[in-house]
Amino acid sequence: MSGFNNEFETEALPGALPEGRNSPQKCAYGLYAEQFSGTAFTAPNATNARSWLYRMRPSVRHMQHFRPVDRPLWKSAPAAFEDAPLGQLRWNPIAVPVEPTSFISGIRTITTAGSVLAQAGMAAHIYVANADMTDDYFFNADGEMLLVPEMGRLRIITELGILDVEPLEICVLPRGMMFRVELVDGSARGYICENYGPRFTLPERGPIGANSLANPRDFKYPTATYEEKESPCRVETKWGGKFYGTDIMHSPLDVVAWHGNYAPYKYDLRHYNTIGSISFDHPDPSIFTVLTAPTGEPGTANVDLAIFPPRWLVAEDTFRPPWYHRNIMSEFMGLIQGQYDAKEEGFVPGGISLHNMMLPHGPDSFGFEKASNADLAPQKLDETMAFMFETRLPQLVTEFAACHDSLQKNYINCWDGLEKKFDGTIEGKK
Repeated sequence: MSGFNNEFETEALPGALPEGRNSPQKCAYGLYAEQFSGTAFTAPNATNARSWLYRMRPSVRHMQHFRPVDRPLWKSAPAAFEDAPLGQLRWNPIAVPVEPTSFISGIRTITTAGSVLAQAGMAAHIYVANADMTDDYFFNADGEMLLVPEMGRLRIITELGILDVEPLEICVLPRGMMFRVELVDGSARGYICENYGPRFTLPERGPIGANSLANPRDFKYPTATYEEKESPCRVETKWGGKFYGTDIMHSPLDVVAWHGNYAPYKYDLRHYNTIGSISFDHPDPSIFTVLTAPTGEPGTANVDLAIFPPRWLVAEDTFRPPWYHRNIMSEFMGLIQGQYDAKEEGFVPGGISLHNMMLPHGPDSFGFEKASNADLAPQKLDETMAFMFETRLPQLVTEFAACHDSLQKNYINCWDGLEKKFDGTIEGKK
């Protein structure tokens, strides 16, 4: 199934979906009808999100008698570390543990922004895993989870069906969606944006018009698939920044049919239709936005997902890498594949950089010299894919990230070679 924010319907057994009504007196196959809402009931039609589920047991049977669970490395905003460094920061890839570690157990928070209780802001995590969630299930009541795999394929089994996600694809799990994760290749690493605010949607294209960037037809949704497992299982939730678990005697993934527009989805980043200048200078990097979670302030996001994919560079008389800049947004960047053109050294797949609001950044000295003296013939940037979780809020570094040995102590030195070149005796451009 494909689309974006459209109404879908799917059933694993014929006739499981009722016709013409949402909650009949008796559902087929002895199922229970349940509405799953991701927005306020009275949200405008354009943003209203809900699905009707037809399941073996109502979800209240999956969520009883919760007890506290300790997840010390998964933090929620605000989670400031008093001794966190201020400045431009970069990390090497964090290794997958040797001990058995599931997807949920392998989540480590790098930054937080805003407030989880105010449902504003985000957290940026990495995940490192080498074990399946066989009888373990999870749902996040605090926010939706945007997954960006860097290494290893994921099979994400949700209440509404299965999504197979590989590096160069992304997946969004809505707030409250029950799921478990299997590792197709035995181990996996990647990034997560936990969005506390309004759910992700496509950015407005404005003068670009009806086409390009991420097109709705390329977003894929699951078909109904259910587990009928009657054996001990564990359900865990994140709620209010804390974790709770419960034991049940069956799988909670028992939805036989569903219809609506509140559902998990995936998107292949290779389908992104990149826009750029064909004359001179750069458009703003907002042209690389795949998804945005808006705020009440027009044009200012709670969090954006932007990517920097393979593309042609053709602008005349133009410094082609990203220019030096300071801005109000805080930029958490990761690399999925290849090199990033502004940082060819030191930033590798699985790595992280953080350039917080109003802290200057841009190409390193090697990148500046290379781009300043390059032949300005058409150039193809290929075999590359970087991304950014960008928010209007300051991203506070966690103790885990600030103290981890993957933090590059000398990252700031990459700009040391940017010496003064000014010569007031030379008129015009040299």
